[in-house]
Amino acid sequence: MTGHVTARPSGADPIAEISGLSLGPAAGGPPVLHDVGLSLPRGRVLGIVGRSGSGKSSLAYSLLGHVRPGLEVRAGTVRVAGLDPFDRAAARGLRGRVVSYLGQDPASSLNPALRIGTQIAEAVRLRSSARRAHEVRARVEELLRSVRLPADRAFWRRLPRQVSGGQAQRVALALALAGPPGLLVLDEPTSGLDTVLADGMRGLLAEVLSDGDRAALLVSHDPGWIASVADEVIRLEEGRIAGAAPKAPMPAPPSSPGFPTAGHGPESGRSAGGGGELSVRGLDAAHGRVPVLHDVSLTVPAGSCTAVVGPSGSGKSTLARCVAGLHRPARGSVEWREQGAERGRGAAVQLVAQDARGALNPRESVSTALTRPLRGVRRRSAADASREAVRLLGLVGLGPETLSRRPGELSGGQRQRVALARTLAAGPRVLVCDEITSALDPETAGGVLALLDSLRRTLGVTVVMVTHDLTAAARGAERIVVLDGGRVVEAGPVDRVLTAPEHPVTRELLAYAGYDVIAVPEQGR
Repeated sequence: MTGHVTARPSGADPIAEISGLSLGPAAGGPPVLHDVGLSLPRGRVLGIVGRSGSGKSSLAYSLLGHVRPGLEVRAGTVRVAGLDPFDRAAARGLRGRVVSYLGQDPASSLNPALRIGTQIAEAVRLRSSARRAHEVRARVEELLRSVRLPADRAFWRRLPRQVSGGQAQRVALALALAGPPGLLVLDEPTSGLDTVLADGMRGLLAEVLSDGDRAALLVSHDPGWIASVADEVIRLEEGRIAGAAPKAPMPAPPSSPGFPTAGHGPESGRSAGGGGELSVRGLDAAHGRVPVLHDVSLTVPAGSCTAVVGPSGSGKSTLARCVAGLHRPARGSVEWREQGAERGRGAAVQLVAQDARGALNPRESVSTALTRPLRGVRRRSAADASREAVRLLGLVGLGPETLSRRPGELSGGQRQRVALARTLAAGPRVLVCDEITSALDPETAGGVLALLDSLRRTLGVTVVMVTHDLTAAARGAERIVVLDGGRVVEAGPVDRVLTAPEHPVTRELLAYAGYDVIAVPEQGR
């Protein structure tokens, strides 16, 4: 099988064509993409699905003439609007004007030091015919409204850190549309979005593509969501096109037969470290003058897992950063109490960030990323730090060969595991995990959840899981806290909150996920 798929109605001219494309490590080794071909006409949406590491993002990058560090083009051709994006001169005319890219980490496409309005205005001046101040302003306002964001001066003046994850995703989409491009390449466009916003993104993309002259390639780990958006869906397996994926319905709720339980059983998720608790009391927090959290309180017993869920913009990530000591609250306290806990050996609470790519230095090897906290915080010798780095990689399911690689040479799931290993290197008692499964395929996400469960059993770590994924909360946590508007609107055992929700926000999140209730695995309480 040549792996060529044509998404072309009769008579339509393709805006993008890939023929016989093979990518692989420059140093030799198995290919990342092998003999891949596709044709995408204007006005069509092509979806790409597959497991983490199957080559989805590498295929998307090729339409911009880009390969990940350490890889090279071994064979094949890529054409966008008849031009070769791997040609440097052609790429300058294509990127941002003919083809635009929105990655799975929207924060990485935003300059943290520039206000949102300034960034979009700069993109408009560079990529469109608008030059005069009033023309640029009108175009920026049009772009903000087109992605359902406020176009007022107050929103223009916000910095990226002052918007929610869902808002950052839509700001990045506005930047991608500044051209305006004929081809949109969207890599995991719903990662980090709650179920309500993920459903809204479906309608938003329909509006963006409604003129019929713009094509899109969508990469996603969610086959049900992408099937509801794309005209055709193809599946990648180990770098090869395995065929057209069926137009699957939205996924069945986890009460259906075969729903994996991530190891919940009588022994699962129990502390190996004795008594203690993480206590959050009366927490208020703000971004500048904008209040975000209001009187938030919760208690997480040692060795347990509490999930924090809620709509985008509800304050989940701000709460995570406050708990980890990275955002100063205006009022209230965060305290970890444990009898006999060691002091002076690193922070008791550590954050595992949502953006694993952004959290790791792209120029550093995995070895450097792991040994720095081991030598600096834990005071290990060089030899001892190297041995401990291998052990930590083993704990997260990676082999020692990973040590020599850089983040760009790893799949999304591998980067997430490396970020988790680096966090463990500091010897924390509490892991605050902010959307760590958001950009992973269901199988890889299940593996990460099982890994967290294993770490709780073997190391006795306590977990606060900030997530928009209600099935992840059902699989990984004993308790759940629902935020809305920066306030706790519902809290309790997972098996009560997700099977008999009391607050309208909880019911709405469940409804947009396609569930009335979620069947919670037996956790042996």
